Amino acid sequence: MQRISAVVIAGNEEKNIAGCLESLRWADEVVVVNSESTDKTVEIAKEFTDKVFIRKWEGYASQKSFAVEQARNNWVLSLDADERVSPELQEEIARLDFGRANGFFIPRRNYFLDKVIRSCGWSPDYQMRLFDKSRARMKNRPVHEGFMIDGGTEHLKGEIIHYTHMTISDAMRKSNEFSALSAIEKSRRRQVKGRHIFFLPAYAFFHHYVMRRGFTEGVHGLMVSLIHAVTNLQTQLRIWEMQNVREKK
Repeated sequence: MQRISAVVIAGNEEKNIAGCLESLRWADEVVVVNSESTDKTVEIAKEFTDKVFIRKWEGYASQKSFAVEQARNNWVLSLDADERVSPELQEEIARLDFGRANGFFIPRRNYFLDKVIRSCGWSPDYQMRLFDKSRARMKNRPVHEGFMIDGGTEHLKGEIIHYTHMTISDAMRKSNEFSALSAIEKSRRRQVKGRHIFFLPAYAFFHHYVMRRGFTEGVHGLMVSLIHAVTNLQTQLRIWEMQNVREKK
């Protein structure tokens, strides 16, 4: 088996970090990069690894790039604190022929509250997370950052378990954070008019609830689709504000 370094970025994740690192006990090395947490994230992480770094938050892409740089092994598995390696994925990696590709996309099993969401565009949700770091480059964006691979890639079957929105408060907090970052990126590309503020959130709901079959998930699918619409609405409002409202001096 190829030696693997697992890297995790975390900030104020005392509720998640132990479960994440427990699922990585099989890795040859675990690196945690913490963004100046005010809770017990660092103390908990040090129970699992001695490679815990504290670094000022400079965005997702910057934190992940730094984490990869700290890994001593060439092959890296990248996780967020609210993710877990499933037993099936661990077994698949143990049997994996790493010579087949320079990077492997891994599907995510995404939870909303107490339910796995298989519609709304949330599945299979392939992410590039296992790769040869000498062939990897970071796509440096405020949102939807990710690793790009030079050379061949393949897809695995075992899943990363993603506890993305375990409470409505979590969902609203992440919606607010995502919309703020998304607005910064999109404001550079287009102007937002009144019609965008009305129609784009409505389309986001239709897209996830109808076209991506969110209705098959019952109330959970309805809520997920509405949160996508709310996130889109916040993004349009923030962009309009950036482009039209001058701060008082």
